[in-house]
Amino acid sequence: MKKGHIIGLGIIGVAIMIIITSIGDASTYESFSTAKILATNGNDNAIHVVGELKKSEYGQVVGLEVHEDKTSFTFLMVDNNGDEQQVYYNEPVPADFARSEQVVVIGSFRNEELFVADKILMKCPSKYQETDVKSASL
Repeated sequence: MKKGHIIGLGIIGVAIMIIITSIGDASTYESFSTAKILATNGNDNAIHVVGELKKSEYGQVVGLEVHEDKTSFTFLMVDNNGDEQQVYYNEPVPADFARSEQVVVIGSFRNEELFVADKILMKCPSKYQETDVKSASL
């Protein structure tokens, strides 16, 4: 076998090992109830929970409390199963946070009542949403 073939096989082997180890780090979306069960069983890994901000019938965000130093806040979030949970985030409120359609919080339960988010991902309404266009007749 040529030296070039051996080096090529070695590179392919290393690439396969990197792919296999990164698959173990991949996270799935969980509900707050599943995240709470995982936390009580001693799993403190970061968990992705997807849901929406709790809003009033007028579209106002309910339960958003910005702390005095304005570098952290808490809010109420409802996951896809309908479970409502208070979430703490130790960063300032992101721009357009109240307008987001969907929110993904990445973090874990630190106690029975509070989910602490390390990162927040938001899906904001698109300015490119399809609208009705009337065609002009010639």
